[in-house]
Amino acid sequence: MNMRRCISCKGGYDAGTCCKQCHEDLKAKVAFLTMSQPAFFSDVLLFASSDENSVPIPAHKGVLMNRSPVLKAMLENEMEESLSSTIKIGDVSYDTLRAFINYLYTAEVCIDQQLACDLLVMAEKYQVQHLKDLCQKFLVANLNWDNAFMIYTFAHHHDAKQIIDAALALITNKMDKLSARKDYEELKEREPRLIFEIYEAYFSKQANTTKNIINSSVPFFGNPQVCQTRGTQCNGENTFCYFRPITQ
Repeated sequence: MNMRRCISCKGGYDAGTCCKQCHEDLKAKVAFLTMSQPAFFSDVLLFASSDENSVPIPAHKGVLMNRSPVLKAMLENEMEESLSSTIKIGDVSYDTLRAFINYLYTAEVCIDQQLACDLLVMAEKYQVQHLKDLCQKFLVANLNWDNAFMIYTFAHHHDAKQIIDAALALITNKMDKLSARKDYEELKEREPRLIFEIYEAYFSKQANTTKNIINSSVPFFGNPQVCQTRGTQCNGENTFCYFRPITQ
């Protein structure tokens, strides 16, 4: 069977099919960018109020309103932002705000871990789900043992379930190293409920593993076979013994 190569991700796929992931990503991007053409000249200025002497970022109300229902509500109603054509965004740096506005126009952004976290916060606040999903995918892809606790805590504060699940999976796979971490002790002090969730996820995983082992075992009620519990032959008198056939 011939293999084709996707021009977006460079991955191979079978002839007669399409690269599904790239196709879905492109569909989402096209849907996100579909809108009427805005006026050529900008008609609103945005400021990052956490930066002193912040440089204004010009934009178009039509673009902002089309991309964000929160910005739409601010600009449609007779609020200060609508009357002054000025929007001050609190608790955000100039670089983050500029990246956010640029994304609203292009659906493209070059991010690192810190910017991904900052943009996820903005995407959640202004209900730009496409950007929030992108930031979640980036953080999950770059999750490791060194940043797992920080990212896990951050994700809980912003209802990022995709990140929470990935971080929990990584942490619960290394429970033997958990207590040695400094941020583990800090988390116990600050947010003990998250520590409880980690142990709850760990014990749930252990229970599922045990259940799968039991379900894959075959109870014996006939000739002697090898007990999976004790590793010796027995005749099934022990209720908690499970057996595998003796191979000849």
